[in-house]
Amino acid sequence: MSRKIPMLPSLALAAAMFACSAHAADTLRIGVIASYSGPYADYGRQFDSGIQLYLKEHGGKIAGKDVQIIKRDTAGPAPDQARRFAQELIVRDKVNVITGLDFSPNAYAVGAVASEAKVPVVVMNAASSAITTKSPYVARVAFTVQQVSAPMAEWALKDGVKEAFIVVADYASGIDAEEAFEKAFTAGGGKIVGKLRTPMNNPDFSAYVQRIKNEKPESVFIFFPSGVQPPAFLKAWQERGLEADGIRLLATGEATDDSYLQATGDVALGLVTSHHYSYAHPSELNQKFVQNFRTEFGDKLRPSYFAVAAYDGMAAIANALEKTGGDVNGEKVMQALAGLQFESPRGPIQIDPQTRDIVQNVYIRKVERVNGELVNVEFDQFDQVKDPAKAN
Repeated sequence: MSRKIPMLPSLALAAAMFACSAHAADTLRIGVIASYSGPYADYGRQFDSGIQLYLKEHGGKIAGKDVQIIKRDTAGPAPDQARRFAQELIVRDKVNVITGLDFSPNAYAVGAVASEAKVPVVVMNAASSAITTKSPYVARVAFTVQQVSAPMAEWALKDGVKEAFIVVADYASGIDAEEAFEKAFTAGGGKIVGKLRTPMNNPDFSAYVQRIKNEKPESVFIFFPSGVQPPAFLKAWQERGLEADGIRLLATGEATDDSYLQATGDVALGLVTSHHYSYAHPSELNQKFVQNFRTEFGDKLRPSYFAVAAYDGMAAIANALEKTGGDVNGEKVMQALAGLQFESPRGPIQIDPQTRDIVQNVYIRKVERVNGELVNVEFDQFDQVKDPAKAN
C-alpha cells in the first residue's frame, strides 16, 4: 500500500512561491490612477473605455500575458493620495506598470515613487510639460498643454489677430498654456494686452468676463481643464455679449472636449480650438475606432481624447513588451518605449527617444453642427509638433 509523504513546511512554502511567481509571469498587472468619482469622474470612465476596447480587440492579452487592471480613485487633483496609491499598487499589488493620471499634480507625485521603485509610468492625460523631466521612468502618450497652446498662437497670427488677452485656470497646466501662448504669440509679432488666472474651485466667471468686456481686447485665449469650467465660461461669455462686441475667442480643445460638447450646447458653436484629437477626425483608423467604441459602449458615450490616449497607452505598453520579449523590467520597458512610433486614431504619434514625450499632429478645429450633433471639425493642422518646452 502506498502512502503520501507529507511535504515539509519549507518545501510547501517554496512550492507556493514558485506557483505564485509562475502565475505572476503570465499576468501583466497594470495600475490605473484616475478620477472615478466627483466632478471629473468622466475622465476615469473614458480611460476605462479606451483600455477595455484595446484589450477586447487583442483578446485580453498583452505580449501573450493575461492583463489585470487595478484601479485607484483620486476624485480629482490629489497628489498626496496619488502618491499613496502608487506606493500601494507597487508594494501590495505588485503592479508592473502604472498608468492613467489625469491631473498633473498627481503625475508629479507618482513619478517620484516610480523613480524609487523603478516601475514604468505611462501618462494618459496629465499635460504639464515638466512631468517627464522629473523621472526617467515616466513616458507620455497624451499631449502637453504647451504643445497645443503654441500652435493656436501661431494660427491666430496667421489669421490676422494682433492682440490677445489670456485667461487660464491657476494650476500647472494653466500656467503652461499661458506661457506657451504668450511666447509664440509675441515671437510672431503679437501683443498680449492682459492676463487673468482663475481659481480651480469652479468660480463664477461673470466678474472675469465683465473685466474683459470693459478692456475690449481684439481676442481672448482661454485654457481650463475639461469638464465644468469651460461651459460656465462660455455661458458667461454669451450672457455678457462679448461675441456681439466683436471680441474673438480662442481656446485649447479642453473647452470643447467631445465628452461634454453635446451638453455644452450652442454656446460652443463657432469656437475655434487647437488640440490633438477630435471625435470627427476623418482618418479611416479613427472611423473604425469610433465605430468599435459605439458598438462596445453605445451611442451615449463619445470617445474623447482621454479614451484615445488610454487606447494608445495600452498599445504603447504592448509594443514595448513585444520589444522586450515580455520582460517587465522597468529599465528595459522604458528603453523600449523611447522612440516608439505607430499610427493612432488621432494620426501618427511617436514617443520622443530623448524626452519620452509625445510628438504628434495638432489640429485647428471649429465647432459645427453636423448631422444634428456638435462636433469639432478640423480645418488646419501643424504636423508632428514637439512640446515647445523641449523642442530645442
